[in-house]
Amino acid sequence: MKQAPMIKEYPYNNQGLKELEEGESREESKIISRYPTVYVVNDKKKKKIYSVYVGETNNIAKRTAQHLHDDPKSREDWRELLESKTAKMYVIGHQHFNKSMTLDIENQLMLYLSSVENVKALYNRRSNDQDEYYPVNEVQDIFTQIWTQLHQKNSELFPAMDVLKDLAIFKASPFHKLTHEQLEAKNLIMERVNSSLDNDEEGQLIMVTGEAGAGKTVLLSNLFYDLVGYKKYGHPLNVHIMVNHDEQVKVYREISKKLGIDVNLVGKPTSFINKGEKADVILVDEAHLLWTQGKQSYQGTNQLEDLRKLGKVVVIIFDQHQVLRSQQIVEAAQLQRMVGEALKSDNLIELKNQLRIDANESTIQWVRDLVDHQKVGKLQPDSKYEIKVFDSPKDLENAIQIKNRSDLDSHYANGISRLVATFDWTFSTGSKPSDGSLTWDVKIGDWRMPWNNQLKTKQKRSVSYRNLSWAERSETINEVGSTYTIQGFDLNYAGVIIGPSVKYRDGMIVFDPKAHANKDANQKRTLQSGEKRSFAEKLIRNELNVLLTRGVHGLYIYAVDPELREALKKAMPH
Repeated sequence: MKQAPMIKEYPYNNQGLKELEEGESREESKIISRYPTVYVVNDKKKKKIYSVYVGETNNIAKRTAQHLHDDPKSREDWRELLESKTAKMYVIGHQHFNKSMTLDIENQLMLYLSSVENVKALYNRRSNDQDEYYPVNEVQDIFTQIWTQLHQKNSELFPAMDVLKDLAIFKASPFHKLTHEQLEAKNLIMERVNSSLDNDEEGQLIMVTGEAGAGKTVLLSNLFYDLVGYKKYGHPLNVHIMVNHDEQVKVYREISKKLGIDVNLVGKPTSFINKGEKADVILVDEAHLLWTQGKQSYQGTNQLEDLRKLGKVVVIIFDQHQVLRSQQIVEAAQLQRMVGEALKSDNLIELKNQLRIDANESTIQWVRDLVDHQKVGKLQPDSKYEIKVFDSPKDLENAIQIKNRSDLDSHYANGISRLVATFDWTFSTGSKPSDGSLTWDVKIGDWRMPWNNQLKTKQKRSVSYRNLSWAERSETINEVGSTYTIQGFDLNYAGVIIGPSVKYRDGMIVFDPKAHANKDANQKRTLQSGEKRSFAEKLIRNELNVLLTRGVHGLYIYAVDPELREALKKAMPH
């Protein structure tokens, strides 16, 4: 018989402390008083808004007394909790708790609570993810039992786990337990940061590479959270995180806001460069989206080089197969120079594990062959991952709608399903279609659907829609996304419309820039030599790569080109 967690609720005040101390003699409270425990102090403000502190301790009575009597003298958050009339404390015990397990449980509580809409402030020390220990294999089961009990006690503060797991803020949280590969990368980066600061170096480049879904964003988020709280020679580091992607900036800012981190430390590269302020560490997510020539408000010629002039250490997440615009192209010689410099300093880190697509290796290789080698091979059966080809965009839409209803019914247990497409249809943020249509649409025969984040949100007061990514907003089930709305995020099932820029001729996939509508991809790039060259085919390939690697559990496809559609259908297992 499995041992259930014990969860006790106390008022967070001296009366609650007295109940804790008196409870030490009771048989049922031995687990609370004599074992390590995890605790959640929470205060409900008006309109279902909570501030929360999560901690763990070997002596809950002593730690509670410290929080009540000592911490308010030096910390504003504890002073507010002490003065509140509504603050409560959940104390969680289990017979199998040891120090390592309570640290892991504490970290998981931080992971889930940092994703709860009603939690506006979340306090803790630092991330505590543990490596191997006994009985580490029990942690997930015990945590699920704990959260289920807490959900029954207070569903406002502890919503259903499956609802939280699909949020973009959850997926980018710094509190995910890192894989061994990610942990090794993090430790190496922390070593390099320390040595660079010790030696007063400037512009030290650390390059993290990996395919889509390798866990790069979680690694960077974890680094940011730890570095913001890190002190060198008694002084906090000046750390900034940035990404040239509006949706991802939104997610990082929301995480920072909840954790009490200055949101001004999160932003886009252009605004940071234009300010010209120096930093100890600059973290760049999706560095393949940095400008490598001037554009709009950026008057320089290479954002990475400009950032290196401003930071002592610059850590970049880079995937050359996700570059989408000609202004982001890194020339072969430049890329070789970057990689060579990182290798020379032992600062090149490659993440090889695939953490997004829950599929067999043969399925992942089939997608890679499609994108990298432009070949449509025979797909092997895969009980974990579904790939299906449709005869019409309407059939694809219907299938994704069915998946979405299933997502809703299961409280998003497996994620969110959406339609996305290659950028083969006209779109403009500054004008309306000349045919009188209200929206720019993906049009295929008689079928049409708005696309690229145009539908207005029907707001509910209880939800802060400005903080939700494109896929998380309910109305986006009725439009088609693009790489600009979905890059960096994942879906349960991705319904991909492969437009006319991707064709199948003479047994090979070919890319047709003339059928592509993205001006940023089609325009020629002036190289350092002065030569003007088109990278459109490469950029269309990268776009296809981004779209085909969004689905965690399945990939549904409709191809506009009849020959490609037929080749894909023949490749399906029967």
